[in-house]
Amino acid sequence: MDNGSSHRGQACVDRITKRWPNVVPAHTPVHASWLNQVEIYFSILQRKALTPNDFPSLEALEERPHGFARYYEAIAKPFEEKFTRSDLDSLLDRMGRARMKDKTRLVEAA
Repeated sequence: MDNGSSHRGQACVDRITKRWPNVVPAHTPVHASWLNQVEIYFSILQRKALTPNDFPSLEALEERPHGFARYYEAIAKPFEEKFTRSDLDSLLDRMGRARMKDKTRLVEAA
């Protein structure tokens, strides 16, 4: 599941598992590597090509991102990811422990 406001948190997990007991909700990472790449590119585009926004016309504004894309394709290098397999293992361990704590609380409350 994505992390949209209606899909986030324990209330969502409780709502789904109550209606469909055999479903185990799993959320996608908030920071996906492909999404980070897109966010980085648009951040660079804004800083290098769109600021300040003193364009003489809408046509000039429309051309600027296209011109920047052509330029950037010629000089761009891959971004380095720093989230490792070990980081993922640690994150999954923490999530598993948190899930077990939630289940224990539910059993104790019943």
